[in-house]
Amino acid sequence: MILAPSTTDLFAFGEEDLLGLAERRTSPFFAYDLGAARERFRRLRAALPGRVRLAYAVKSNPGLPLLETFSAEGAWFDCASAGEVSAVLAAGGTGPGMVFAGPAKSERDLQAALFAGARVQVDGIEDVERLHELHTGDRPLRVSVRVNPAGGVSEAATIIGGGGPSAFGVDEEEVDAFLAQAADSDRVRVTGLQVFAASNELDAGRLLANHRTAMRIGRRLHEEHGVELDLVDLGGGLGVRYDAAQPTLDVRALGAGLGRVLEENPWFTGELLLEPGRWLSAPTGVYCARVVRTKVSRGERFVMLEGGINHLLRPLMTGQSFPTLAVRPGFGVLDGTAVPTTLAGPLCTSLDRVGTGELPQDLRAGDVVVFGQAGAYAYTQAMTHFLSHPAPEQVWVG
Repeated sequence: MILAPSTTDLFAFGEEDLLGLAERRTSPFFAYDLGAARERFRRLRAALPGRVRLAYAVKSNPGLPLLETFSAEGAWFDCASAGEVSAVLAAGGTGPGMVFAGPAKSERDLQAALFAGARVQVDGIEDVERLHELHTGDRPLRVSVRVNPAGGVSEAATIIGGGGPSAFGVDEEEVDAFLAQAADSDRVRVTGLQVFAASNELDAGRLLANHRTAMRIGRRLHEEHGVELDLVDLGGGLGVRYDAAQPTLDVRALGAGLGRVLEENPWFTGELLLEPGRWLSAPTGVYCARVVRTKVSRGERFVMLEGGINHLLRPLMTGQSFPTLAVRPGFGVLDGTAVPTTLAGPLCTSLDRVGTGELPQDLRAGDVVVFGQAGAYAYTQAMTHFLSHPAPEQVWVG
């Protein structure tokens, strides 16, 4: 793949910067462009109605410089562990701008969320009963309930699971019983709803259809149970492409559609919340690993790298390869004849595959393979300690 105007969203840095990084840094390493992070947040914020809040999904990349960048832009944060709460507070985030989620919250998690003042999203009556015991405030603790829709939701690639069986939330058909039980915990009050049913979605229309399902559930809570919702959390799911042939998500269309969703639901006077993680962070980062050797085995070309699933696990987990290109130190981005290539790492397991791609035929030891869209679900999601290889360096620019 060659850098061109049509692929600038796939790689955080241009050719000159990539060459400089490849020549100055010891492989393997991640590099992130904080200026790109600011630009993406501002672009998405400008596309959305004023009643839509943005909460960065910390799990996609919890790097402190990135959290500080989004905090300075006024972002909320979506946290899923006590550690993420601590990281957000260290980055300048605050509890009132924080939501806390997870299907199996420990007492430490709940204590951290309560200490910070975060809005907890409950996944079942157990969360409500535990919060009832832990909360010591004078007023009832406002929480959101995550509901797993019975239908009317979909995702292009099954990652979260659409409307099927789920470890997350309360099944929609069980909501009546849940609310009846929750009423017994008078120190907790359900005033919010979360419906999150898709991941890495590139079709704004599909996202909006899911969001309309969330509002349908919210209206039912309002009309049948008298729940006064101040927050409807629509989850994340804003996708990025991993191939130049794929479309990009039209965030203007998404914003315009959310405006219509609000107009269609005059009963709701609160705020909507989006939890983008990948859309904000993926295009800000690259992963770079030096080529150790190449080989052809029974007709399949392999390129062995200094880093593998100990640094970049996502391709093995999802079957989705990251975009790649190759840099030759002292020369630049290689643009010769490209051939199908399987990328393998240094680990003593046949599972150590970090994707496939079209890479230059003359790729050789010492060249550097650059993985785009590596700002999300990469460094902290990998099997870093497996086989005791060193962790890669993280370089923050801008």
